[in-house]
Amino acid sequence: MYLEKAPKVWSAVCIALYVAGIAYLGVGTLPDEFGLWLGLSALFLLLLLPCLAVPVSKVIYQRIRIDGGILRVGRERIPLTDVDPASVQAALQGALPTPAERYATSMAAIDAPVPGLRAAESPGPRLVGGGWAVPMGMDSVVISTRQGEALTIATRDRSAFLSALATAAAGVDKA
Repeated sequence: MYLEKAPKVWSAVCIALYVAGIAYLGVGTLPDEFGLWLGLSALFLLLLLPCLAVPVSKVIYQRIRIDGGILRVGRERIPLTDVDPASVQAALQGALPTPAERYATSMAAIDAPVPGLRAAESPGPRLVGGGWAVPMGMDSVVISTRQGEALTIATRDRSAFLSALATAAAGVDKA
């Protein structure tokens, strides 16, 4: 019913720069210095991996999917019957945050495994998906369950996600 796909521009740019750099090094060194070229390729690969770590973690922990009566965010599954439709409508009616507000909110939504930074120790909403924080600058939505638990969900397209969630939650309520 709804699937939020991760943008792949950053990963494509990083991989293209890596391949272009290694190809440029290979023009002057191959086939005479294959070992040197291979060593430099591995060394530059160590620089590429941290650049790809954030996009990969976004795919693992912030991927959103709504289908079959279940809201899947990262590694968590929440039945749509548990989602409070009034909180979804309230979030949908709320004002869109400015980029500065998105950065401030993402910096405050932390659930790191460090004493003092655990969501269970703070009164704020719980971060859904299994990640430690909302990625910097990414938008987040706060909804609640029927049991009253507040949940923070990181999203790339706030209005599309909330519209799909409102439609799905209303459809489950009627069934």
